Amino acid sequence: MREEPTGRIPLGILGLLIALMVYGIIIARYVPEIVGDWHALAQTVVYLFFGLIWLLPLKRFLIWMETGKWG
Repeated sequence: MREEPTGRIPLGILGLLIALMVYGIIIARYVPEIVGDWHALAQTVVYLFFGLIWLLPLKRFLIWMETGKWG
């Protein structure tokens, strides 16, 4: 259990916000050019995939924010 506040949490939140903004901008900029002519159902699957894929590294990132270790 953490006894003292650390700078990892505010730094981690700021880093997460910046990373998600960059990720969102990249997805919004490049994915429509690729899937824009596809059927709406196929586009839905692609955007659902990209909307959920960012969650994969989130667990380790949150562990780092709390403990300072990546595992």
